[in-house]
Amino acid sequence: MELVTTVVSKAGAKKSTVKWKFKMTPMRWVFTGIAAAAIAVILVRFVLGLGATTNLNDQWPWGLWISFDVLLGVALAGGGYGTALIVYVLRRDKFYPIARSAMLTSLLGYIVVVLGLLIEVGQWFNFWRPYVSWGHASVLFEVFWCISCYTVIQILEFCEVGTEKVFKGAHKYLKKAMPVMLIIGITLPTLHQSSLGQLFYLMVGKVNPLWWTAFLPVFFLLSSFFVGAGMIVIESSLAGKALNHKVEIPVLRGLVKISAGAMILYLMLKITDMVVRGTFANAFAFDLPSIMFLSELTFGVIIPIIIAFSSLSSTRKGLIWFGILTVSGVIMNRFDVLFTGMGKYLNQYGGSYVPAVSEFIVSLGLVSIACLAYLFLAENFNILGNHESEHADDIEIKDGKYASTAK
Repeated sequence: MELVTTVVSKAGAKKSTVKWKFKMTPMRWVFTGIAAAAIAVILVRFVLGLGATTNLNDQWPWGLWISFDVLLGVALAGGGYGTALIVYVLRRDKFYPIARSAMLTSLLGYIVVVLGLLIEVGQWFNFWRPYVSWGHASVLFEVFWCISCYTVIQILEFCEVGTEKVFKGAHKYLKKAMPVMLIIGITLPTLHQSSLGQLFYLMVGKVNPLWWTAFLPVFFLLSSFFVGAGMIVIESSLAGKALNHKVEIPVLRGLVKISAGAMILYLMLKITDMVVRGTFANAFAFDLPSIMFLSELTFGVIIPIIIAFSSLSSTRKGLIWFGILTVSGVIMNRFDVLFTGMGKYLNQYGGSYVPAVSEFIVSLGLVSIACLAYLFLAENFNILGNHESEHADDIEIKDGKYASTAK
């Protein structure tokens, strides 16, 4: 499917032609179907409430939408700020080819998070109240504001890419504003990523000692940083198949090693914290929490570290396994903190929770919408570096980095 838009000047002369394309494949039709079903469920939820579309109750007020769409969504979208830090602050220019795709994935991830929050909040029509009612002592207030502001910043950052093709007159102004937006865009995620951990730190006695610690904010922040490399590896692999684009192995391997360095720090802090708190023995009780905890660390941290610093990371298969295990480890961690970690406390009040089918449909639908948006934007804008730029005459490639030559 291709749409051609022609912009005509006032004098009637042809000024420019903008082409939009989006090829529908069987997988994209599947995404579209899931997204349509999710939209239908969301509309029912808005009209009839949470009780009609979820299995949430007074004992389990947080369920799949909070754990998957928000807690996990925020973590997995951390690749954007991590990549921006490495490329634009630390000036590791060899990673520039993945910067735009990582930041786009992060933007779409945060849009999913914002939509997830809107859907999950009981009285969704009051979503605007935190903007005018300043609950500055609340952790959730800070999380809400940071996520909202960061999403706006990411949209503005993407506009710098978008205006290479449309509304070109605004491009030079956005380009000048990019350094400021990047600084803000790197700072904000460090606040709400750690604050989500702080939220569970406040639940003293309610979270299993294997996960509850004063270092929870630090662990949430570190894991959001190192999971970024895993997401980028998976995203680049999928983009390679769907969009005929491949990132060079040395680029991904270098990023994976940086991620593994953060994993080592994470693991050392975990072990030290457990020894100091006297909870090390809990990890070897071989009950459900300890098995989940050991699985999370072994498959999500230790094995990826081994892959990163071995010859396995010099192959695409090894890199893909690094990405799968790292992402799976963070998924397990966020689910463990909420469900495994708090399950015993919540169950003592007689409540139980199993996500409804409609909850799965909404979560999968939001992911499907994000995938479709990524494919459309990657096909029509210079995201992956192999797209014909609307400023082709004003851009040169130097040391793998796009540099403007326009005066």
